[in-house]
Amino acid sequence: MRGGLPATANVLKAWLLLVAACALLGGIGFAADGYRGFSILVFCVLMLAGAVYWYADRIVLGMVGAREVPLGEAPLLHSTVERLAAVAGIGKPKLYVIPDGHPRALSAGRGSRGSSLALSAGLVSALAPAELEGVIAHELAHVRRRDVTVQTTAVVLAAALVETSRIGGWLERALLVVLGPVAAATVHLMLSPRREFAADRAAAGLCGSPHGLADALLRLEHASELVDFRASPVTEPLYTINPFADEGLAALFASHPPVAERVQRLRELDPGWRERLRAA
Repeated sequence: MRGGLPATANVLKAWLLLVAACALLGGIGFAADGYRGFSILVFCVLMLAGAVYWYADRIVLGMVGAREVPLGEAPLLHSTVERLAAVAGIGKPKLYVIPDGHPRALSAGRGSRGSSLALSAGLVSALAPAELEGVIAHELAHVRRRDVTVQTTAVVLAAALVETSRIGGWLERALLVVLGPVAAATVHLMLSPRREFAADRAAAGLCGSPHGLADALLRLEHASELVDFRASPVTEPLYTINPFADEGLAALFASHPPVAERVQRLRELDPGWRERLRAA
């Protein structure tokens, strides 16, 4: 399975978003200054869309403070990513590290031929090899399905809306009250929680077992309960699980299904695992 239909659907979402933005701003421009205003604003939208397409992954990686990892610094990690990417039938993404102890991973970019994978130092040190492979495979499944195209675009747009509130001065909080829900609605309109279930199933197939990822999800959830995670909540859709506390602005951007349900679905891919565990 190469994820043809989901990948096509994600590309279609990106095109529909572009058409909607052109129609909205083009209509505003036409109302303000006729065809001249229409053409200027549509041109601006197209230029912005091109910039987002080519540079959104760099924006996202900058937001989380990731740096690229040379091959000589982590040859085993590079080898694992390259092997799983080959199994998935995609090009090896650029590998980045987030230099902090909170275990998390994310993927960003344009799809199978232009993507990046970022792993935190805490993730690499905390997970067992099979668990780490499961998380990497999950992120590579997002790349293969082109979920990263929509996720990265949604996060950049949401971040732009939230950051716009900062220009308000003493009106900043009022602007955030308005723009925060708009940004969150944009994320939920573009992203479905079902993408995580599909990526989990694909990762189980890439690894040959669902249990590495299932164990990793439980470990990541446990870590998120023990460690207070602080970052821009608009980045929530990028991570393997939601690392934020379900409160305030972060609650608006929660786009992941419950970890317990994801683990249950993964275990059900191997119904006989309990019997083999008892017999061991």
